[in-house]
Amino acid sequence: MFRFFEGLVDPYVTYTETDTPPKRLYPFLREYAEPFRGVFLLTGALSIVIAIIEIWLLAYLGRLLDILGGGTPAEVWAQSGAELILVAVLILTARPAIHVVQIMLLNNTILPNFGTLVRWRAHRHVLRQSVGWFEDDFAGRIANRIMQTPPAAGAVVFQLFDAITYAIAYVFAALILLGQADLRLVIPLLFWLIPYLFLLRWVVKRITPASEAASNARSAVTGRVVDSYTNIHAVKMFAHHDREVDYAKEAIEEARQTFQYEMRLYTMMDAGLMLLNGVLVVGVVGWAIWLWLGGAASLGLVAVASTLALRLNAMSGWIMWAMSDFFRQLGVVKEGMETIAQPVTLHDRAGAVQLAVKDGSVQIEDLSHHYGKQTGGLDQISLSIAPGEKVGLVGQSGAGKSTLVKLILRFYDAEKGRIVIDGQDIAAATQDSLRRAIGVVQQDSALLHRSVRDNILYGNPDATEDQVIAAAKQAEAHDFILGLEDSEGRTGYDAKVGERGVKLSGGQRQRISLARVMLKDAPILLLDEATSALDSEVEAAIQQTLYGMMEGKTVIAIAHRLSTIARMDRIIVMDQGRIVEDGTHEALLAAEGQYARFWARQSGGFLGRDAQVAE
Repeated sequence: MFRFFEGLVDPYVTYTETDTPPKRLYPFLREYAEPFRGVFLLTGALSIVIAIIEIWLLAYLGRLLDILGGGTPAEVWAQSGAELILVAVLILTARPAIHVVQIMLLNNTILPNFGTLVRWRAHRHVLRQSVGWFEDDFAGRIANRIMQTPPAAGAVVFQLFDAITYAIAYVFAALILLGQADLRLVIPLLFWLIPYLFLLRWVVKRITPASEAASNARSAVTGRVVDSYTNIHAVKMFAHHDREVDYAKEAIEEARQTFQYEMRLYTMMDAGLMLLNGVLVVGVVGWAIWLWLGGAASLGLVAVASTLALRLNAMSGWIMWAMSDFFRQLGVVKEGMETIAQPVTLHDRAGAVQLAVKDGSVQIEDLSHHYGKQTGGLDQISLSIAPGEKVGLVGQSGAGKSTLVKLILRFYDAEKGRIVIDGQDIAAATQDSLRRAIGVVQQDSALLHRSVRDNILYGNPDATEDQVIAAAKQAEAHDFILGLEDSEGRTGYDAKVGERGVKLSGGQRQRISLARVMLKDAPILLLDEATSALDSEVEAAIQQTLYGMMEGKTVIAIAHRLSTIARMDRIIVMDQGRIVEDGTHEALLAAEGQYARFWARQSGGFLGRDAQVAE
């Protein structure tokens, strides 16, 4: 039975992805709720039925008292025994059956699957964002919003059907019940209900922005804390424990103050509610007794009115909390939408095709990109790279080398000009097909917090174990991998490398990154300081392997260690976003320009000076 209800909705059902999710709250939730439409309608209907049954039971309590007071036990049983048995059977069968179905729809169909659907789709959407989008935010804050929005959305749905729908149906049914018994009994109930609704409106109006502010503050705390943990080596090396504690304390204190304001609202709500509930009990019960004293009401009616008033008294706090929680969770969802509902700005064009790379020629035509600023980046770059040609990029920091690499990978759309691979404009191709055709080794060789094998297989998930080991051997990584062991006892290729590969040295991470790219075997290679983290002995051992890997491929390599690119077919020298020199190592030395000065200033094979401007 559980599996039946759990399988009513597939949270991973196929859907049409959009680059521009709804920016308003209710259209946003409605889009996620579409697969649950039928389940929501049924759950809401059952919630109303349950409320009506509860009111009917109260009404029948009054009738029961009147029946029992209408004669001797024998007379009562003779006249009403069959009715009493039928009511007992309904209470023992139909009532629990309806309640169980409604609870299972809520607990087993909606709550697990709705939160999963929201988290799954939100994660898919966020992963489609550009690299630049991630660079503009805290990874911790993004992850926090992805994690807290789904349970908040689930709580919204739960409160809607478990409390709000039930409460509305219950109050309306109560008004009808009292009105049918004696219309005058509706008056004290309205004297309670109208101020209650005003109090509810007052609380809700303030709780939503207060909740959103508190949720924002919690996300800020998470972002700062995760930032410290991610950069723990820098924190320890510079002995900035106290500075990081103070940095986090600012956000923690802001979260405390926003939460305090939220709790003040709840305290005022409870105080107002207690006063109103006194009016409810005294008004409804007192009026019923007054009618009985005047002979206008039976004892059964007094019992029903009293029970109903006490029931509403008990429910009113729950309803108020449910409503405030409903809107508080809406505030959390709204705060999460700041991340989840952001449009994808870097997307495939309509009709984008798969990039087909055979030769690997690269044409860069009048390319400019300044990240939306007036300076920095690239300025009218034109470059032609023949199939299989090996090109080195040299220049001071800020010259535009990394920007060029990012544009080739289409991490950004160029502001002007275009890049053509084998005659195909990369802007007209799908991003995935472009990046599958390019192998990249970066200076910052961060790894996934998975096993060594999984990290290498990232280059080609379909590779065999023998191919993985062969790539590791090519990258001079096999021997040290066999000696690895993680904290849970996994060894060798099964050992996990820690977040961003923190359990490995820089050289070890770099060699695993190289093995990953070797396994990918892409026709175009982008090497951004590919051997920068290797010591001289390992670099010398792997250098020949690298050149072997380059055979038959088009290569663009960035290097400050000029000895690593001296054997390239051509070397491009960049300065302030422009190409200032282009030629072979020997030709550039003979020209006695910037490259020659770089070479002359080398110490241990590195450029002698770096600009302060970041690329």
